[in-house]
Amino acid sequence: MSSVTARPPRPIRRPRSFRGRAARFAILALGWLLLGVGAVGTVLPGHLGLPLLIVGLIVVLRTSRQARRQFIGLQRRHPRFVFPIRRLLRREPEVFPVAWQQLLRTEKFFLPRKWRLARAFRRRLLRRRRNAAA
Repeated sequence: MSSVTARPPRPIRRPRSFRGRAARFAILALGWLLLGVGAVGTVLPGHLGLPLLIVGLIVVLRTSRQARRQFIGLQRRHPRFVFPIRRLLRREPEVFPVAWQQLLRTEKFFLPRKWRLARAFRRRLLRRRRNAAA
């Protein structure tokens, strides 16, 4: 005989009212609108695009199960690219470390080794801190 543990019964889900479905659809549409405006805003000059993109992504992922499943699938296929987005979606996002990491990745991708300035700047800053503490 095998010892199989019984699953707890599923909670009964009541169908949503028309108002609930309409509100959910309106919130989802707002999320997609924010995603679209944020995507256009990231290409344009200024810094408004990325925050709108992140807020739109949060709204869509909280509202839509299908979008959440697709995001999880994308995360499994490309964890290196989705991880910074996940760090920004947390309750207390780590904005500066994510921005710094992306700056270093971009610098590494586009510039030859001797032209990279961010890493050298960080090392100089750390040396100054050590010398000031000692």
